[in-house]
Amino acid sequence: MGDHRAQPLRRPGTAPARHPEGRVTTTDASRYPPAWLALRESADATARAPELLEPLRTRLATTTPKAPRLTIRDLGCGTGSMGRWLAPRLPGPQHWILHDHDPDLLVRATAHAPRVAVDGSRVTVAADHGDLDRLTADTLATTSLVTASALLDVLTRDQVERLATACADAGCPALLALSVAGRVDLTPADPLDGEITDAFNAHQRRTGLLGPDAVTTAYDAFAAHGATVRVQPSPWRLGPDDSALISEWLQGWTGAARDQRPDLAPHIDRYLMRRQEQCAAGQLRVVVHHNDLLALPRPGGA
Repeated sequence: MGDHRAQPLRRPGTAPARHPEGRVTTTDASRYPPAWLALRESADATARAPELLEPLRTRLATTTPKAPRLTIRDLGCGTGSMGRWLAPRLPGPQHWILHDHDPDLLVRATAHAPRVAVDGSRVTVAADHGDLDRLTADTLATTSLVTASALLDVLTRDQVERLATACADAGCPALLALSVAGRVDLTPADPLDGEITDAFNAHQRRTGLLGPDAVTTAYDAFAAHGATVRVQPSPWRLGPDDSALISEWLQGWTGAARDQRPDLAPHIDRYLMRRQEQCAAGQLRVVVHHNDLLALPRPGGA
């Protein structure tokens, strides 16, 4: 996904692929297992930064006061968790256009989309099985908001620049949530924590994707086009009640590090065994750091 050709709206990689939290995908690198997306949805919802909602609501109210409804595009929607979180927090009629490369995920997202806004207004939904790079300023001309969750870090610098350009030219805000920050805190600590984190981060960058550099790159790209950009932390804070999620995350996180550093494989295998035992005993706490970004371009692409 590093060239300038149109690319599918998917999380790229080679099989077996691992997404930004490290979880192994199916053998088709364009797909994420729905079970994993369901497992993380509650943690995602708790982590998302509510501080960005008020400036977003204010912007939408001032730029689309006479529009019959908000039109919101959800990029890489997965099973639709972003819509389930955001739609009930925005007022007024809304029409969500769900974009994903995986048709099965689009079916799930459409079927389980929210139907009512915070003020009781109607929420409608449509699916778009298409390409990320088809989103131009012309496409976004009638779009009120572009949003995405856990997507920025699996894009290239060129793709983020093109997205920022399209949003700026169309005057379309963007709310881009849950991008990995490259930091993980585990309690109790282990001597291998830092080395595995470094290996994981290198794994995320190795095919030209942004990984933990995504938010900084996006901030610079949107700001260069004159947008007002705000970033808020949105960490997962996981404890004994999240043991199933921690266990799955550990497997993917350490697996990515193992792929990157095969010389550490025996040490990583023993590390994973220790951590899984702590998880099963309710002794492990994990903070996986993410950031949410809100970009508010000049209205009308001025």
